[in-house]
Amino acid sequence: MASTKLWGGRFTGKTDPLMTTYNESIHYDKRMYHADILGSKAYAKALHRASILTIHEQSELLRGLDLVLSEWKANTFTIVPGIDEDIHTANERRLGELIGTNISGKLHTGRSRNDQVATDIRIWLREQITELDSILTDFLRVCISRAEEEIDVLMPGYTHLQRAQPIRWSHWIMAHASWFLTDLQRLRELRPRVNQCPLGSGALAGNAFSLDREFIAQELGFDSVTPNSLYGVADRDFIVETMQWSATLMSHVSRWAEDLIIFSTSEFGFVTCADAYSTGSSLMPQKKNPDALELLRGKSGRVFGQLAGFMYTLKGLPLTYNKDLQEDKEPLFDCVSTVIASLKIATGVLSTLKIYPEKMRDALTADMLATDLADYLVRKGVPFRETHHVSGSAVRLAEERGCQISELSVGDYQGLHKEFAEDVKGVFDFEASVERRAAAGGTARMCVLQQVGHVRRLL
Repeated sequence: MASTKLWGGRFTGKTDPLMTTYNESIHYDKRMYHADILGSKAYAKALHRASILTIHEQSELLRGLDLVLSEWKANTFTIVPGIDEDIHTANERRLGELIGTNISGKLHTGRSRNDQVATDIRIWLREQITELDSILTDFLRVCISRAEEEIDVLMPGYTHLQRAQPIRWSHWIMAHASWFLTDLQRLRELRPRVNQCPLGSGALAGNAFSLDREFIAQELGFDSVTPNSLYGVADRDFIVETMQWSATLMSHVSRWAEDLIIFSTSEFGFVTCADAYSTGSSLMPQKKNPDALELLRGKSGRVFGQLAGFMYTLKGLPLTYNKDLQEDKEPLFDCVSTVIASLKIATGVLSTLKIYPEKMRDALTADMLATDLADYLVRKGVPFRETHHVSGSAVRLAEERGCQISELSVGDYQGLHKEFAEDVKGVFDFEASVERRAAAGGTARMCVLQQVGHVRRLL
């Protein structure tokens, strides 16, 4: 038995040793050992319900599978090179050694590695989605916590990387939190499509022993069974969608990281990463580099590449199973592990990030209130297109004089438009400016706190 491949009965010639290695996936799909054993235990129970196994045979299979599982957990499972080509082969081979092949050999009745691997991936991925949900939720909790604590900090908001209007630092945090919240919502919407049970589909045409697939799905915690056996063994859309979700998330992580990288430069000086998430230079002693943020930005490209590569693998495959589908796991595993690590790093960075409120406020300049100046006239009944022009004229006048628009006199303003009065000086108040942005979603204190509450309710 130890020298016999699961599919070897058809063949008389020897396999090229290079082909044996090329064909093996055990070195990476072994991480699904638990999912594979769970699927086998449920399948054994279904075989007993269909009178294929006696109660004794079922009991022995369950006992043996638990022993195999304990070896994996204790890190004592020994992989046999050249024999254990994948996790399914390895587990079945070891099960036969523990309880005898006369019983273990019945476990695969009506089952193919095609529906077996599809089931394993879905179980494994379902568990990863649960972990991703928890980690992303933790990150969002840090976001809303900092947004509440640092609600009074003002900073420039930017368009085209040019200072535009004053905003709250908390408003910036909640902007990114809004993206991450949609990521969390998409992840939760993805789970039901992952959580479908293909076991019982056989190689492609279905199961010949009338197994109760609904029972199997219930045993394994699936929401439903896949509705078509061909689809059940060939479908990898749930992997594509997971990788698409990962790519979208990492694009948000990258943009968040890019903002903080810019804010951490000496030219800005708004934030500093903790030492735990920074490194130095091998040549320049003064350097403190935001490497964690740069790696987050860089690893987004890695995730994009895994998605693109697998899409190319998948796009031309005929129904149903093809060996090309073995190439689904490495990009998926790498993609998921990269996202999990990235979210943990991002959480650590944000939890320990030091901000410099004084430098943020010092970066605010009166010209950022030019729109408020236009709005001042709007409130006096002047059409906005006219006030926009008047405000622009004030900016130009200040530039010509080498001063800020807040330093122009009331007389200067009245020379630009008759509706200006003494109270125009009240426009040049950054706190008042942000508080005027009080429509839903704005940067006023009340609005930002509403955004915090919205995210908190959805976590």
